[in-house]
Amino acid sequence: MKSKYPVSRRDFIKLSSMATAGAMFLPFDVNFSDKAPAAMMRPFGRMKNKVTTLGLGGQASIQWTPDDVDPVAIIEKAFDLGINYYDTSNVYGPSQLYFHKAFENLNLIPGKPNYNKKLRESITLTSKTLMRWGKPGWKEMENVRNKSNGEDVETAAQDIKRTMSQIFGDGEGNYPEGSYVDIFLIHSLTTIEEVDVLYKGLETPLHPDENCGALAVLRDYRDGTDLTGTNPKNEKLIKHIGFSGHNNPEAMIDMLQRDDYGLLDALLVSMNSNDHLYFNMQHNVIPLAKVKGLGVIGMKVFGAGTMYNEVPGFSRDPDQIYRKVGSPTLPSDKLIEYVLTSEGIDTLIIGIGQIDDDPLKCQLTQNYYASQVKPNAMSLEERKAIEAKTAQVSGGRTNFFQLDNVGLTPPRAINQVKVDGKTRLTWQTAYAGANPISHYEIVSNGTVLGTVKHQPQVLKRQPFVFESNQQNLTNVTVRTVDSEGNKA
Repeated sequence: MKSKYPVSRRDFIKLSSMATAGAMFLPFDVNFSDKAPAAMMRPFGRMKNKVTTLGLGGQASIQWTPDDVDPVAIIEKAFDLGINYYDTSNVYGPSQLYFHKAFENLNLIPGKPNYNKKLRESITLTSKTLMRWGKPGWKEMENVRNKSNGEDVETAAQDIKRTMSQIFGDGEGNYPEGSYVDIFLIHSLTTIEEVDVLYKGLETPLHPDENCGALAVLRDYRDGTDLTGTNPKNEKLIKHIGFSGHNNPEAMIDMLQRDDYGLLDALLVSMNSNDHLYFNMQHNVIPLAKVKGLGVIGMKVFGAGTMYNEVPGFSRDPDQIYRKVGSPTLPSDKLIEYVLTSEGIDTLIIGIGQIDDDPLKCQLTQNYYASQVKPNAMSLEERKAIEAKTAQVSGGRTNFFQLDNVGLTPPRAINQVKVDGKTRLTWQTAYAGANPISHYEIVSNGTVLGTVKHQPQVLKRQPFVFESNQQNLTNVTVRTVDSEGNKA
């Protein structure tokens, strides 16, 4: 077989420009090798493992598989490239089962004579649960979803074991000793009501005979404890806990601020060049996650395909999978580079619709080379140009999964009290619009009394504080000021 990987990113750029122009043949001045150049790695929050800048998403053709696509080959090609971050879920149909088949071929099933422990320890494997409750017997609640592709799954604990069985075991509930995932995420957090359920048994007393949220259960399966009564064998099946979200920054901030227990290590978050047009992640959720030490994984770089004029909405059929490499008018490499040069992003997962030995036609090869960028590789001018371009795609309505823009908001829950002869003001964080928040102005009767620098509010119980020696302040308000001087 002919060599299939460009030897440098410079060669890749030539290929990428030809691919988006619709070229049919490889250029003569590009050199190829049997092996891809070593993947660029980045630190991953407080976790010890480093991650490649590109991770493989478990959706696209791994979930909705066209007849002429082999999903196992996609996973194996990612390993061949040197990618070390892998993502799947209990609501991705057969995705976990395809990982099992690939892992069998790659000797990643523990307990087998040829088990490659070194390779297993070199990758970060993530799965997810959309179950909010930890135990069975829960009642339906408004704005609280509980969902799994497992027919008999009622709880997060059952989803954990389903993951182990589907990826490492027989798919019937059994799995070998030594099975684990590196990260298990609460999937697609959307509402404050879901956060309330998830923290039951942590913020409230934990009684073995009462129900609790999924987080308390995940802690048991991380630590090998049985505080919830759901882990009688004291199994350790997950190494880190996190959550994902692409809809509601308010709920995601609430989830982070209520973690007073050191539980959350990872965040999977939507991020693309149209994020600023919506209730955005880049100035609200991501900075808080980084301050709290989480590893941050980006997703939805192409707006779930909508950047390429797909019908808005998540794929529900193999025919809806986008199988080309970018488009002549919107090269995919710049969209990838944009996300990976966004502050706080450690790695980026992308679902793959099409692989090919011809790098001009291979989404995975193209995405891999595009992701070999340093965090500061793109200038502000380049970023603005990309934002302007993608804002024209579908009228800027590419991020159908994300709440509409709320703009810069005033501080929340402002409280004024007298303490030791002083006036004390406290407030909860404001939300940023298109620009990051700079500071807060404290104003009384039109006079600015002082300012407080904005920084991510780590815990809900630790609000922003301003104190004044003046005891009889009237008509006091706190205004949010962003980096461009806009106020709310």
